[in-house]
Amino acid sequence: MTLNKNIDCFFIGQNQIQFEDYEKSVRKMGIQSGAYRDLDKNTLQVNNKILSAADVFNMFCSDKKTISPIKNVEAFSAGIAYLGTYLHRRNFSFDFVNSFQDEKEYLKKQLESNNILTIAILTTFYVTPLPVIEIVKFIKTYNDKAKIIVGGPFISTKYRTCNPTEFIYLLQALGADFYVNSSQGEATLVKIIEAVKNNSPLNTIDNIIYKSGQEYISTPLVRENNPIGENMVNWDLFSDRVGEFINVRTGISCPFACSFCGFPQHAGEYQTASVEAVEHELNGLSKIKSVKGIHFVDDTFNIPVNRFKDLLKMMIRNGYSFKWSSFLRCQFVDREMVELMRDSGCESVLLGVESGNDQILKNMNKAASIDKYREGIALLKEFGIMSLGNFIVGFPGETESTVQDTVDFIKNSGLDLYRTQLWYYEPITPIALQKEKYDLKGESFEWSHNTMNSEQASNLIEKIIMDINTVVRYPQYYFDYDNVFQLLHKGITIDQLKQFLRSFDYGVREKLKSPNRKEASYKTIKQIKDSCLKTSGNTLRTTL
Repeated sequence: MTLNKNIDCFFIGQNQIQFEDYEKSVRKMGIQSGAYRDLDKNTLQVNNKILSAADVFNMFCSDKKTISPIKNVEAFSAGIAYLGTYLHRRNFSFDFVNSFQDEKEYLKKQLESNNILTIAILTTFYVTPLPVIEIVKFIKTYNDKAKIIVGGPFISTKYRTCNPTEFIYLLQALGADFYVNSSQGEATLVKIIEAVKNNSPLNTIDNIIYKSGQEYISTPLVRENNPIGENMVNWDLFSDRVGEFINVRTGISCPFACSFCGFPQHAGEYQTASVEAVEHELNGLSKIKSVKGIHFVDDTFNIPVNRFKDLLKMMIRNGYSFKWSSFLRCQFVDREMVELMRDSGCESVLLGVESGNDQILKNMNKAASIDKYREGIALLKEFGIMSLGNFIVGFPGETESTVQDTVDFIKNSGLDLYRTQLWYYEPITPIALQKEKYDLKGESFEWSHNTMNSEQASNLIEKIIMDINTVVRYPQYYFDYDNVFQLLHKGITIDQLKQFLRSFDYGVREKLKSPNRKEASYKTIKQIKDSCLKTSGNTLRTTL
């Protein structure tokens, strides 16, 4: 019997679980664990409540009129846009919520209407099962008929890293009906929808895991090949719901093989859309009047260099009104490139610098040098493009001396903002192939190797925060690079943003200097309140 449903697939975008719940879950690992110490350096306690930087901004700096609050998920999902377009071209209907937390009421109404055939949960940003478990529980509270599909990087990564018993336990905890185990998976999603719609056999569909009786059935893994240039987004389908900020993808995977990153192995062969295909998509976006900013989510947006320059020239030729940001490999920039970036509307870039020491960069297989980084950052600064640098502390080979090189680099780099974070060791990343060379043990935020362990690295990060006061640190956990870009379009100036971040960091330094301190001081709160006032001449003390 063929089911007749109005919505063939309902997409659920990112679930950024409430920070209070996230903090409690990490706290269970122990307040001295690497995971909690990494989190704690990015929080303040106010009125006996532990807050992220976004929470603090919303509490003290947002008046909801002239400066709107930071939302759980602000930018429109590239994954929903891509998959929705993919289904539409194959005559399937779809609906979506971009942010689970922000759009629960809409989702509830759609679930209660009982006209949904399947529900697909995207997992691009997840490293724990908690967000998926929360979504599945919510779905089943209001609808017990729609079939739930979970796919994306979280499932394929867990399939590769868990032993069979652990993986089955994970699937049981998640509670979905189908799991897509593929680096792409859109063709598999279509086959699942067709099978559910027509009550046809599931065992003929590759790349899925499903429950049959008390057992889970895994079908053969066959790599999909969905050329990105043939599947560009039709933004007309989303024009009434995209909002002000959009994530756009013009490439798949990454041509590099950094030894701390497992992304290329998961995502497959590197491919890019043509300039003409990107132009067609951006022309569609330019017709949506609400759009203020675009973030290109490509892991290597400026590679290949000639294609990138052609993209920039195309954007200049079209005179798009929106501004944009992206990740950038700054060791490949030159004067022509940065001038084109500025003229095409680039406002800020995120640089995965990772280390200020050439040997550590070599260990990371970064294909970069400190001198090239300096040259690239100097050009960005000259052309007025805001630069944010990310740094990893604790990678194999790291010592106090190499960390000091990173500190010296940050201080003299010209970066607008920086972030240091504890190295997160995933056993599926290329560095695991050298674990005997480095005597590498453990995983995630609890590790050791022959020159450092995670506790020592955490201590060094705290020293960095205390030592660097000439460059502004931007926090992580619920306040990320895209929030920086978005705040610049909410009525916040760059100077006000930096003052807010300095004030937040003043409170973090208070904690580090006095470990028994719980609440942020009156002085910290006053500085935070003052930081976003629309007045000139505010000055903040940033040292203790």
